[in-house]
Amino acid sequence: MENHKVRKTRVVKVGKFAIGGDNPVSVQSMCNTDTGDLKATIDQIRRLEDAGCEIIRVAVPDMAAARNLGRIRKAIDIPLVADIHFDWRLALEAAAQGVDKIRINPGNIGGKDKVREVVKACKSAGIPIRIGVNCGSLKILKKIPNPQWKPLEWARIMVKEALEEVRILEREGFMDIVVSLKADDIERTVMANILFSEKSDIPLHVGVTEAGSFLSGTVKSSLGIGLLLTQGVGDTIRVSLTEDPVMQVRAAYEILKAMGMRQYGPNLIACPTCGRCRVNVEKVLKEIEDRVYSDKTLLKRSTGKKIAVMGCVVNGPGEAREADFGIAGGKGQGIWIERGKQIKVIKEKEWVNEIIRKIRSCR
Repeated sequence: MENHKVRKTRVVKVGKFAIGGDNPVSVQSMCNTDTGDLKATIDQIRRLEDAGCEIIRVAVPDMAAARNLGRIRKAIDIPLVADIHFDWRLALEAAAQGVDKIRINPGNIGGKDKVREVVKACKSAGIPIRIGVNCGSLKILKKIPNPQWKPLEWARIMVKEALEEVRILEREGFMDIVVSLKADDIERTVMANILFSEKSDIPLHVGVTEAGSFLSGTVKSSLGIGLLLTQGVGDTIRVSLTEDPVMQVRAAYEILKAMGMRQYGPNLIACPTCGRCRVNVEKVLKEIEDRVYSDKTLLKRSTGKKIAVMGCVVNGPGEAREADFGIAGGKGQGIWIERGKQIKVIKEKEWVNEIIRKIRSCR
């Protein structure tokens, strides 16, 4: 599959990463720790770094959290984004603390004068701003609390409010802007982002907000983000799951990997199992994933490799033949295959270790 990132946007630097232009679609996540708890927050960010997270956001609910941002930034290796709501003074402190980007919501940050103060601080510090527009906190909802709009009307209003905020920033000569337009459903999210992309060259941070549990949220996010990426819309993504943020990162990469846009870990192909299967493919597959994705070396060395774990001789040999290496199963054992050649027979209990050993030997 070809890289679908064809929409050319302006380039915005976020720490060591660049969003937009011809740069790869980057992967973001957000801590679910109390930002006031330095150790917990830093520990979680380091886990996310190991998982491949490229940009991390933290909540800044009060001034105590804002004053922790500098110490958090010094302890991590990826760009830090401060998520600001309700109090513009928190954004000023975040900028002073040296964060790499500030996220504000036009629906709750305050009047235009407050936004201008934030812009001045960010411009002085050389950091970008993400304008985050969320269906649940649109400014118009203060006047119309229970609207009965159709999805397209929601999307138009989201775009209108985003562009109003953009104009405030650009009138101040501030161009380092990223925009996100999110809803908790696919239809409004996709419509809003496509409409915005037709009106502006600002990079878009895309995702379906409040997507839900791991399974349902990943399905919803994959459809929403995937639909946008196939149309060249989206410069950085975050998968919003009620789940360990590490799994948000993994899900994001799996979306990009399936789209042919990023490489991340192995391409594991495995049969869904049926009545012919006499080995525990599910258990083997889970053990492989747990070991690979918890080890930076294994993750790196397996990236781009196609590995097969097949449960019987019907499709197993053919599917494994197309893999770099893998196993076609039988009763308690399997044929080890490398690039189409049958090498040896190994017992089921040795499958995981054999695959891990092979990954370690990859360069």
